[in-house]
Amino acid sequence: MNERVAPPMHALPDGEAEISLVVRLPWEDVARLGQEAGRLASQMQRPVTLDEAVSNRLRSTRPSAAHARPSAEQPPATTTPPSTSASVSSLPRLNGTA
Repeated sequence: MNERVAPPMHALPDGEAEISLVVRLPWEDVARLGQEAGRLASQMQRPVTLDEAVSNRLRSTRPSAAHARPSAEQPPATTTPPSTSASVSSLPRLNGTA
């Protein structure tokens, strides 16, 4: 039952990859993702799914994908630590408190 199986990955026409997984989240985090989807929908002037909100959040908070480049193309190392990615918990809470 504890066997680890890599979920299937699909190449997309735009050059990205898609991987599907199941994530268990507390309702508070789902509500925050809904707020993020609402903010993004307002910005994009169209409906946005929670999937899109999560993808946008991951793209906007992660460091550059330098790990995916061949080693010859990687930028030189710096002495400053990479920025940490924001979690769903960093989204504003529904009750207005931080």
